[in-house]
Amino acid sequence: MGKVNPFSFRRSSSSTTRRRRTTKKVGESSLLLSNQSANTPSPSSPANVGDGGEPAGTGKPMVVAVAKPKKKAGGARLWMRFDRSGGSELFECDKSTIIKRAGIPARDLRILGPVFSNSSNILAREKAMVVNLEYIKAIVTAEEVLLLDPLRQEVLPFVDQLRHQLSHKSHFNISGTQGSRQLALRDTESNLTASGRWLPVTETADGLQAELPFEFQVLEIALEVVCTYLDSSVADLERDAYPVLDELAKNVSTKNLEQVRSLKSNLTRLLARVQKVRDELEHLLDDDEDMTQLYLTRKWLQNQQSDTLLGGVGSNSHTNGAHHLRRLSSVRSASILTSINMSDNDVEDLEMLLEAYFMQLDGTRNKILSVREYIDDTEDYVNIQLDNQRNELIQLQLTLTIASFAVAFETLVAGWFGMNIPCRLYDIEGIFQQFVAGITTVSFLLFIVVLGYARWKKLLGS
Repeated sequence: MGKVNPFSFRRSSSSTTRRRRTTKKVGESSLLLSNQSANTPSPSSPANVGDGGEPAGTGKPMVVAVAKPKKKAGGARLWMRFDRSGGSELFECDKSTIIKRAGIPARDLRILGPVFSNSSNILAREKAMVVNLEYIKAIVTAEEVLLLDPLRQEVLPFVDQLRHQLSHKSHFNISGTQGSRQLALRDTESNLTASGRWLPVTETADGLQAELPFEFQVLEIALEVVCTYLDSSVADLERDAYPVLDELAKNVSTKNLEQVRSLKSNLTRLLARVQKVRDELEHLLDDDEDMTQLYLTRKWLQNQQSDTLLGGVGSNSHTNGAHHLRRLSSVRSASILTSINMSDNDVEDLEMLLEAYFMQLDGTRNKILSVREYIDDTEDYVNIQLDNQRNELIQLQLTLTIASFAVAFETLVAGWFGMNIPCRLYDIEGIFQQFVAGITTVSFLLFIVVLGYARWKKLLGS
């Protein structure tokens, strides 16, 4: 056997140390494999190689290639995407991907989390609208809808209705508007007058009212589903409430009182949910600027128009540059005049949409308030019954007290004669019956007198 190079031993030790540091990350199995490969070389196998493909006798450290485990994406949640035509797809992604895709700040995405599950918010941003209504949590843009947790039992009706209505409207638009696109474009161009003012168009070429933008269609479906759900909940509450309250009015028992207590708890929670959605719609209706920010399609079209005009200006020659710049400035001024002149009419469609569902929610709230008033009336009636019974018990107690006073007077007289005091009445024959009858009569008259006094003072009912 030859001499062992001390430097190779030192390198082998350092390589073993590095391998141990490396194998702490990949597991104990790779550590054992690395130590076995480095410390037990076979002298009879000349093909034994080291770390970098070198022979084992070179003394270079051996590196065992171990595949690192793939990190699992943290915070990924299930989303469903809907486009304008009603097509949908399921995917999982994290918060950062949704923030980049929708162009919303992180604090808005936090509203869709479980902390704010009982709140109702409709937030307008530059490129998206964050909708948090009851169990519907979605991010709406001018081109698509991103729905959070679409497989929940409560969200499935919204998913079905969204897919049905978007696909139906898309089919109608494709089949019914292909022949009138050129006419609509000519009408749109003719609405820009020579003075640079934009004339509002409320009807299409066929005489029908213009269709709502995509984001308002989604918002309408969400409000319709939420209002329908709240109406059905109120109907169930009314169906369960009135029989329980009528039974409590007939019979005040512990069971009936417990049912009414549970009913009041459900009513309070339902009223709070309806009130939150109603307050959010009222807040939007009171602020025209917030409603203007909800027009995502209009902002998207304005951005597309600006990009198109800028692209057209950049592609022209240097000779016609000044002419196109003047045209671009005139178009921009016309668009500014459009936004100024139509500031009062821009939010009319959204205002009508929100007012309709605001009135529906107000009616739902009035139903809940009527049920609560009926509960309050029933409680007042029950309290009156209990007070009446309490008064009857007090009157009975007072009557028994007066009777006890009269009997106590007769008992007092009997006690006097029970002391064996010498008296002439003991010598009279047959005086016992007459004396007892007389004392009893006096006690009864005393009872009548005191009872009459109590009635005269209205301490007893008539």
